[in-house]
Amino acid sequence: MAESTTTHALPDHPRQWHAHIWRLTWPVILANITIPMVGVADVWVMGRMPDAAYIASVALGASMFSAVYWLFGFIRMGTTGLVAQRFGRRQLEDIVGVFARAGIIALALGCLMVLLQGPLAWLLFNVIFQPAGDVAEFASTYYHIRVFGAPALLLNLAQLGVLFGLQRMRDTLILSVGLNMMNLILDLVLVLGLDMGVAGVATGTVISEWSAAFLGMWLVRRALQRAGASFTLPSDLWDLKHVAPLFHISSNLILRTFFVQLPFLGGTIVATGMGETVLAAHGVLMQLFFVMTYSLDGFAHTAETLTGYCFGAGKPRDLRRATLYAAWWALVLAACTSALYLFAGEAFIFWFTQAADVRAFAPEFIPWLALAPVLCTWAFLFDGIFIGTTHIVEMRNAMMLAALGWLVTLLLTMDRLDYHAVWIAMSVFMLIRSALLALYYPRVERHAAAESAVAL
Repeated sequence: MAESTTTHALPDHPRQWHAHIWRLTWPVILANITIPMVGVADVWVMGRMPDAAYIASVALGASMFSAVYWLFGFIRMGTTGLVAQRFGRRQLEDIVGVFARAGIIALALGCLMVLLQGPLAWLLFNVIFQPAGDVAEFASTYYHIRVFGAPALLLNLAQLGVLFGLQRMRDTLILSVGLNMMNLILDLVLVLGLDMGVAGVATGTVISEWSAAFLGMWLVRRALQRAGASFTLPSDLWDLKHVAPLFHISSNLILRTFFVQLPFLGGTIVATGMGETVLAAHGVLMQLFFVMTYSLDGFAHTAETLTGYCFGAGKPRDLRRATLYAAWWALVLAACTSALYLFAGEAFIFWFTQAADVRAFAPEFIPWLALAPVLCTWAFLFDGIFIGTTHIVEMRNAMMLAALGWLVTLLLTMDRLDYHAVWIAMSVFMLIRSALLALYYPRVERHAAAESAVAL
């Protein structure tokens, strides 16, 4: 294993830290904003249709894949943490092995999804969501096309993990913009041009996902070469000492992601049971929610790569600085986003859909949408810190308790408050999640100090 004794310089003064945070974050914010643009474009073109069943079916289909893919988020998150720490230690050849293992696992899981699409469809359509009528028919069409993009999308998660870990934030921007611009163009051509409807939306997404996977492979190879690593597979690729940490991290991230998914999956299930109008409004509101989350995640990703690097390099003081400066700017962005949604939320909803019943119903929930950025800031930021430093067990425990709080809140409020209960429960989930991770945070700094002592 080749190692280097040099490390990347970190800022010394506050002004330098502010500049460094923004240098890393602005490409990620732009890249992250384009990620939900796949859903935004899909919902927008379906919103041109006169029947709410079109937009409801695509919202439901997208939620299905989001629920499944978020369970596989461990591929991206685990890869980022392992790569960032090895980058901090300058263990460059180990990074190639991390990517190879993650990429092979991603492709295998994606192919398994394609092979098992029948049983998975039965579970999603008959047990979890249970749509009816035209919504069920259109969503089934979407699902059986979109599933063929699974191997490409999961491989793309591994590629993003490496790029984040190596602090190649502009490359993530190139990758995300390429994926989502192609998806938007294909939506316009296949749906509005060729009148393929829901099938056109799904087909455009699959083509975009495979194109992004090929582009991502080229970007990862270039990033590794520029970092000084040779793009050759290590002989001990599947050695137990390398595989065991990966599966420890991955298994706990799967559980953590399952608990994170519950409020989003549960909200869609509740909305589905309330009828087409509520489901369509939920689809629109959640697209705006996801635009917000991906924006704030820019600072979470910066915290992720910087704290992982500092943890690997044994620099606890710089780890704290990275946390505080990223938090400051995340809170500023959250306040601006809240104000934007509060004053322009109705205009955004009207832009998404022409359905009169959805336009009449959805604006009532704008205050909840405006409150969400402030509630989510610390939850997302701490996620980044705990992922970067691979303190996954603490994350898992916090998410489990937060999910329990969400469920209790939803059960206590749903009969009296109807769809408002979905947003109240989500708010409680974010508050509990933030508070518990804040209590765990000092443990991260103590472990970073221990890493520093071992390095000395």
